[in-house]
Amino acid sequence: MSEKHDAPGIPTTGHVWDDDLADLTNPPPKWWMLGLAASALFCVVYFIYYPSFPISSTGSFTKGIGGWTAIKEMEADKGEVDAVRGKFETRLKGLTPAAILADSELTEYVKRSGKVLFGDNCAACHGQNGIGTHDKQGLFAPILNDDDWLYGGKIEEIHASIENGRQGMMMAGKDMLSATEIDTLANAVAKGQPNATPLFAEKGCTGCHGPDGKGIQAMGSANLTDKVWRFDSSVEGIKYTISYGVNSGDPKARVAVMPNFKEAGKLSDAELKKLAVYVYKFGGGQADAPAASKAPEAGVAK
Repeated sequence: MSEKHDAPGIPTTGHVWDDDLADLTNPPPKWWMLGLAASALFCVVYFIYYPSFPISSTGSFTKGIGGWTAIKEMEADKGEVDAVRGKFETRLKGLTPAAILADSELTEYVKRSGKVLFGDNCAACHGQNGIGTHDKQGLFAPILNDDDWLYGGKIEEIHASIENGRQGMMMAGKDMLSATEIDTLANAVAKGQPNATPLFAEKGCTGCHGPDGKGIQAMGSANLTDKVWRFDSSVEGIKYTISYGVNSGDPKARVAVMPNFKEAGKLSDAELKKLAVYVYKFGGGQADAPAASKAPEAGVAK
């Protein structure tokens, strides 16, 4: 230890500076030495009990006398979680999504576990909070946290959308309509008044969007009167959609595809039901007659 050389009788290492500062040879305090010995002993015990030293270039290592591994610890923790979930998972078997909704305890459980499923399987397109996602052409995936639905917001309809997928289609109008007609239709739709121009009926738009322009839910066609939009709602954006269509095969067409999760085999029947209930509760599902929707294409929702 280095200190002022004012401790007579204590030998030094011979290093003395300015006759005042010197390296003494007195030992460290006993508590410090005991702590050092305890630390060394702890390391020895730890390395003997737990996996530690590599013993070859192939990745082998000492296993430790305790037999501990991270995998075993994970499986033990998972077993505890499964034991808690088990009573709920057993009750879910054979129930329809509507029956799950009728049980408040099961619904609360499904809302919590459904959040994880949604984050893993749906958030990439629909956003973590169901707010939809955007690309350069507008909204890539529908907003799910409102009450506007293309294919219906009843629990059975949401379950069908998730389980079987959705892929609506709108024909490209650029080869059937003149630039003036596209402009007239786009302006009428932008105002939420598609019937303001006779072109809406004359050009066959009512065949998909209905005579009142409020969409046909069985087809997943959009409600053009409620001013809820999936893609660009500007006149230019609407003109683009009318011109190139949706899933029409045209290279410039809007793309609106909801994958078929059942055929993909990634999710079990129980997980599909959980997602349906989660989206229903999360996104303003409809208990009674579903309202018309809005957006020129298909998905789980508008």
